[in-house]
Amino acid sequence: MRILVVEDDPKIASFVVKGLRQNGFAADHFPDGDEAFATAATIAYDAAVVDVMLPGMDGLSLVQRLRKTGSRTPVIFLSAKASVDDRIRGLQAGGDDYLTKPFAFSELLARVQALIRRATQATEPTRLTVGDLSLDLLTRKASRGDRPVELQPREYSLLEYLLRHAGRVVTKTMILEHVYDFSFDPQTNVVDVLVSRLRQKVDRDFPVKMIHTLRGVGYVLKAP
Repeated sequence: MRILVVEDDPKIASFVVKGLRQNGFAADHFPDGDEAFATAATIAYDAAVVDVMLPGMDGLSLVQRLRKTGSRTPVIFLSAKASVDDRIRGLQAGGDDYLTKPFAFSELLARVQALIRRATQATEPTRLTVGDLSLDLLTRKASRGDRPVELQPREYSLLEYLLRHAGRVVTKTMILEHVYDFSFDPQTNVVDVLVSRLRQKVDRDFPVKMIHTLRGVGYVLKAP
């Protein structure tokens, strides 16, 4: 999952981005509305965290412009203003939620996850399972058969993405867009390295492999 973070306060931005990445999200940060709009107009984000008060284009104007382009990315506004009128203005501008500063990251994370669930128009499963490979989305624990699989944050994010697209080929570009941050160079071999690490943990001790490489195309996870 890829999150857009638009926040001009360096401390808050670092706090939010670090927390999202530690929880397996890819997070792209921009300190102003104009730069964020230029990027968000071309990239499909799973959710956006937007500060209301920004240099240049403010957060409300940013979201209004994105909505006019047809963007349906769920947005949560961050603001020091806590009045009912301020919250109403945020929702009327196209926001889906509104969180006042200061806030606990755990609450922001829960709200972002809830927005993503609603955006998918489905009851979010608590467990993803393909064959004997299983991932618990609540505890963030994976297992194959009766063996636990210990995952680092990006490995967890990749496994979740592959399980959600089980049986379908995902390209390196798709993985970069959903697992990595905007700053990563698509010409690097980070995806190959990450897939290799995950494959070692998921397939190494099993005679039947689940993660397959299609040369020149991408990767596919499928049940035996």
